Amino acid sequence: MTGFSHTSWRKPSIRTHDRPTIFLAGVVFGSLLLWAFFSVSTIDPIFIFSRPMPESCQCDKPDPAFNLQSDPPASTFYDDPNFGYTIDESIKNWDQKRQVWLELHPSFKPKSHDRVFIITGSQSTPCTGPSGDHILLRTYRNKVDYCRIHGYDIFYNNVKLDPNMPGGWGKLPAVRATMVAHPEAEWIWWLDEDTVITDMEYKIPFLQYEGYNFVLHGWPIEVYEKKSWLGLNDGSFLIRNCQWSLDLLDMWADMGPRSPNFDKWTKILLDEFKHGPTDQTALAYLIWKKQSDSFGKKMLIETRYYLEGYWTGIVDTLKNITERYLEVETREGMLRRRHAEKVSETYGLLREPSLKDAGNEFGSWRRPFVTHFAGCQPCSGKHNPVFTGESCRNGMDKALNFADNQVLRNYGFVHRNLLDSSVVSSLPFDHPA
Repeated sequence: MTGFSHTSWRKPSIRTHDRPTIFLAGVVFGSLLLWAFFSVSTIDPIFIFSRPMPESCQCDKPDPAFNLQSDPPASTFYDDPNFGYTIDESIKNWDQKRQVWLELHPSFKPKSHDRVFIITGSQSTPCTGPSGDHILLRTYRNKVDYCRIHGYDIFYNNVKLDPNMPGGWGKLPAVRATMVAHPEAEWIWWLDEDTVITDMEYKIPFLQYEGYNFVLHGWPIEVYEKKSWLGLNDGSFLIRNCQWSLDLLDMWADMGPRSPNFDKWTKILLDEFKHGPTDQTALAYLIWKKQSDSFGKKMLIETRYYLEGYWTGIVDTLKNITERYLEVETREGMLRRRHAEKVSETYGLLREPSLKDAGNEFGSWRRPFVTHFAGCQPCSGKHNPVFTGESCRNGMDKALNFADNQVLRNYGFVHRNLLDSSVVSSLPFDHPA
C-alpha cells in the first residue's frame, strides 16, 4: 500500500506579495516533491509511471458496465426444455451455447476470459457445534470481503441440490448449476465453508492457466507415484466454465453415491488408493488415471502457492508474517499510503517487488493465500481427535483476524491481538513509519 512521509505533504512557505517568484517556486516545489517521492520508496519508478493512466472521462463511449436489464428474445440454451441444471442431465456443445449467449449479451464479453465466480456453502440446518454458525458467518464474510475488493461475484449455497450426493459430494451439483447459471464467468472457484482467504491482495495468476481447465493444490508425487488421496485437497479448486469441465463433473459424479456404478468404484478406489469413495479420493484417482492422456493434461496440481494450505502449519506463522510485512512498509513509503478500498489491487501490485524473496508455502513469510481448517468441523464441532477444539477455534480466530486486518486497514482500524476478535484500535497517519 502506497504511503507518503509526512514531509511530502507539506507546502513550502511562499509570500503572497512576491508574485514574480511564484512560478519559479512552483517549479522548485515540484522538483522537491518528486525527489521526496523517490527518496521514501525503493520501488522502481519506471514500474510506477509506465502503468497506463486512466482516461479522463470517456463520456462519449458506451458504459462498459454489465447491462443487467437486457435479455434479448433470441433463443438460447435456457429456452430448450430438454436442457437442465441437475447433474444427471448431460450437456453437449456447451462451449458453443455459452458463446451464443455472450454474443447476445455483449456487455458481458469484455474480460470474460478471466472472469471469476466464487461458490461456497454449508448445511441448511443450524450448526450444533459451539459458535459454529458464528464461525461460518465470519468465513463467509471473509470471502465476501475478497469479492468486493477484486470485483468478483459469489453464491452461497446451503441446500442439497442433489439429495443423493451428501457431504463433500454436494459440491459437484452446486458447481454444475453455477456454470449454467453464470455463462458470463470463465472460471468457477469452489471454496469449502471452513476455508479462509488470508491474503486479500493476492490475485490468482490465471494467465498461467491458459492450457488448463482444472486447478487445485497438492503434491504431485503423492498422487502420481504414491497414489495417496491426501496428496491433494478439493476444498479449494478452480474449474473453467467449458465442455471439458462438464465432462469431468460427469465422470466424477459417476463415482459417487448417486451412481449405479458406486459399488464398482468403491472397490477400485479401495484397491488403488486404499481409501473409501469420498469425493476427494475419487478426484485423486481421476487425476492419477488420466495423467498421460490429453484429457488429464488439462488438470494441474498447483504447488507454487497456497491455493489451499493446511491450517496447522500456517496459523502459528501469522504473527511473524505480520511483522515482516510491517518491516517492508516501514521501508517503502508508497506501501503506507492511505487509499480507497476500491483501488486496493494497485497496492497489491506495488507490494510484489518487495516479496520476491519471501518464498511460498511452508517456511515462507509471504501471506498464505487460502488457509483450510480441514478436520476442524466448526459447524458440527466433531473435530479430528488429533487436535483439540480449542486449537481449532484459536486457529480460526487468528486466521480470520489476520485477514480482517487487511480489510479493516482500509477503514482506519486494526486488531492488535489476533486472538481478540472484538477489540480494534485506530491507525495513526503514515503507519507504520
